[in-house]
Amino acid sequence: MDRSSSSLEISERICAVFIPLIGIIQAVVLSFTACFDRHLPPKKLQYTIDDLRRIASNSLFTVNEVEALLELFKKLSSSVIDDGLIHKEDLKLALLKTPAGDNLILDRLFALFDEKKNGVIEFEEFAHALSVFHPRAPMEAKIDFAFRLYDLRQTGFIEREEVRQMLNAILLESGLQISEESLEVIIDKTFADADADKDGKINKVEWKAFATQHPNLLKNMTLPYLRDITTMFPSFIFNTEVED
Repeated sequence: MDRSSSSLEISERICAVFIPLIGIIQAVVLSFTACFDRHLPPKKLQYTIDDLRRIASNSLFTVNEVEALLELFKKLSSSVIDDGLIHKEDLKLALLKTPAGDNLILDRLFALFDEKKNGVIEFEEFAHALSVFHPRAPMEAKIDFAFRLYDLRQTGFIEREEVRQMLNAILLESGLQISEESLEVIIDKTFADADADKDGKINKVEWKAFATQHPNLLKNMTLPYLRDITTMFPSFIFNTEVED
């Protein structure tokens, strides 16, 4: 097969890379819908109505939607260690059905949600990070999140080896197999289009230009149901009685 014909068009190729990533975030939310049929009382997290309003004001969620996210967070944060915080083991249990094992994609998402870099995800971090995937989130925020996702070593650049590692992890997660030759074609084409100064790495300015030129790149960075999570989960019991 011809090398050029064996690779996808650039926008399709990159979107194919991001679909499993967004699927993992979606799975975090959807995997806990069944939790609300259980009768295990969630750990009480101390958030007042003023706290919920403050969190809402710093995100794209309404106060009632923040409360819905809080109920989801309570279930997720008590799945392994019931301390009101999400540990990496909690996410692994939700997504991998085991608290053990390595998963690069999950590790990267956890690192980005853990904004304080203290090894756990607090509720405000959870709500703030999910806000990036809101339909009304600015494109700048989505572009920045995607860049940081691939910047594995946090150098401020996306390097070839980082893209290779992420692609291999995504292919493994998706159960897909491609040849090493095809993988190199994808990486070569990506850097040919995105690495404007040809220094072998992609900086933030180049990434922004690349994403702007290929809007399909970030179309899967949006979770439509976050527009009204209270409708997505009608079984939530709201306590604030606030009209948004």
